[in-house]
Amino acid sequence: MNKLVYYLLLLPTSRLPFFILYGVSNVLYFFIYRIFGYRKTLVRKNLTRSFPNKSEAEIHKIENAFYRHFCDLMVEGIKNFTISETAARRRMKVVNPELLDPYFNKGQSVILVGGHYNNWELVALAFPIQIKHNPMALYSPLKNEFWNEKVTKSRSKYGLQMLRIDGILQKLKTQKEEKFAVIFGSDQSPTKLQLAHFMTFLNQETGVAYGAERMAREFNMPVIAGSNIKVSRGHYKVIYTLISDDHSQFEKGEITAAFTRQLEKEIVSAPQYWLWSHRRWKHQKSEHQPDRLIP
Repeated sequence: MNKLVYYLLLLPTSRLPFFILYGVSNVLYFFIYRIFGYRKTLVRKNLTRSFPNKSEAEIHKIENAFYRHFCDLMVEGIKNFTISETAARRRMKVVNPELLDPYFNKGQSVILVGGHYNNWELVALAFPIQIKHNPMALYSPLKNEFWNEKVTKSRSKYGLQMLRIDGILQKLKTQKEEKFAVIFGSDQSPTKLQLAHFMTFLNQETGVAYGAERMAREFNMPVIAGSNIKVSRGHYKVIYTLISDDHSQFEKGEITAAFTRQLEKEIVSAPQYWLWSHRRWKHQKSEHQPDRLIP
């Protein structure tokens, strides 16, 4: 069944031109939001708690815009299976890749942090062909082996290496002559809250994974945030901002807080483009003992 879906439905759909895919997106919006209300309760809850000062009408407007964008992401994600390198570069442009060049020239690997904001999947495809560093991304394999192989192949076809954390650490320790750019999703819900950094994010107590900062300190890697901006339907741009390249100036947790604040600023400016259907606040600080940070 998985092969039939992939070869007879997904791949032919992926080869359709964008204007047809966006027509499909409009139909999906009607059914997903208007008819079935996919995760509408969760989305409304997340929005209401994140923006307590907004009126019900304002929340509804953001919610409506989110579902339209969400359906666009669905068809754009399908398109990613067959999108060409030229089209990927044209639709996702890195505005200032030269920010990374001084570190590359010094033989220094970097950490790039971002969130589930705008089209993060297209970033994974397009940015490796626009920077000098060798890109790696942390991922957890899908349970279904067929879809895991197809999705991983699609995401990595233009240079991105998809690795587990142990694979990334092994490369950083043993291939010191290589210059890597390691991608972290800064808004993932931490799996171990007792090792998370807690802060206020979108007006809620939030545990933020400390892994990016820990790796940056251990391997002396600058931390750079990537702001993903929607230019028009199906077109995006990424702007890099240096968070830290001298970690001694920061107390533990401050780097994590800094790049989380950067993402928060982007979300507040255009909230419809964040993944509000994600269960970001599954656990509370009181459930654990999170006052310890990873040394």
